[in-house]
Amino acid sequence: MRVDVMIIGAGAAGMAAAIKAKEEGAEVLLVERDDRTGGILNQCIHNGFGLHYFKQELTGPEYAERFQEKMDKLGIKAVTNAYVKQIGNREVILVTEKGIERIEVGALVYAVGARERPFGSLMIPGDRPSGIFTAGVAQRLINIENHLPGKRALILGSGDIGLIMARRLVLEGMEVVGVVERLPYPGGLLRNVVQCLEDYDIPLYLSSTVVEVRGRERLEEVVVAKVDESFNPIPGTEKVFKIDTLVVSAGLIPQLKLVDSLVNKNPTSKGVATSNIGQTSTDWIFSAGNCTAVFDLVDYVTYEGETAGKYAAKFVKGEVKGGRIPIKPGKNAAVVHPLWYIPIEPLTLYIRVKRPMEKGRLVAGKFERVFEDLVPSEMLRVRIPDRYLEGLDEIVVSIEEVI
Repeated sequence: MRVDVMIIGAGAAGMAAAIKAKEEGAEVLLVERDDRTGGILNQCIHNGFGLHYFKQELTGPEYAERFQEKMDKLGIKAVTNAYVKQIGNREVILVTEKGIERIEVGALVYAVGARERPFGSLMIPGDRPSGIFTAGVAQRLINIENHLPGKRALILGSGDIGLIMARRLVLEGMEVVGVVERLPYPGGLLRNVVQCLEDYDIPLYLSSTVVEVRGRERLEEVVVAKVDESFNPIPGTEKVFKIDTLVVSAGLIPQLKLVDSLVNKNPTSKGVATSNIGQTSTDWIFSAGNCTAVFDLVDYVTYEGETAGKYAAKFVKGEVKGGRIPIKPGKNAAVVHPLWYIPIEPLTLYIRVKRPMEKGRLVAGKFERVFEDLVPSEMLRVRIPDRYLEGLDEIVVSIEEVI
């Protein structure tokens, strides 16, 4: 079997890529390991999705349904319960309920998203009782499987999903004794700090972390301590919380396993390195979504998916040409995406700063703009007009603090 464009992953990026590739006239095959499209959106029943893309506030399932409806109109059918075993030289080995199939592809869009950082990777000493969940697992238990994980919880990590789960647990009748964050500032969006913690009187403990877990068969208590600038626990600051549930929101890690040996990595985002058209270091492989960089908003993931799908289809038709201009992270730039600029599509930069700034000047090539209230948890999305990039051999992206 041969297809023009194969998309792996039917989340926000994958569905958007499939739609755009189909609109470009490509024969499209969309595969998904779950039993339905939508990806993580299906368990995100809170609102806040689609404010940029649809100019409406939707829940995750509502957002996913909008794209499923578009796919239905275009005749795009996703192959679900499908497992990609291997990606080779313009071919993919796919395992489905019908068996094993080798598929030749003109181009591939890799859109598998990210995974949660597990509790074991945090190296927290103590017992290993039940009652410890990643935030995504706890979310699935409540929103999809209708199970309450416990009665009294502490959240470790103030990323957006951790903040959202703090509110969700309270709404389901659990007591949340607090959210613990080792950084001196929240890890999630300010709106989520306000709407999920402050509105529900949930304490936020900054510059703090869990230093011990205690319990026999079920979690009984955790020990939290303040940390110094190097994140080392400060003796004498320990506080014991008696809980039966610990929800870990320690960040997301881009999924790279299937393409690990095929494409270059972005050293700042730890994801797949791409150009501004979604093309990777291997010309027939495109990528988009949280497997390239962990984005704040699903709207951004959608935009990137559309771009990757569009140019994957154009690549098959031989319409993707032009040299690449490297994009390099400079001063105070913790994450920069993409890493190459191909002048056939306007450049949209996604940037995270290394530290909070009241005011910072973004410099990208000949482009400059001042932003206020910069924090690492909130991603900057900036369109750079072509005239600021003409004649450059490389584009250095830096953020200079304005005093």
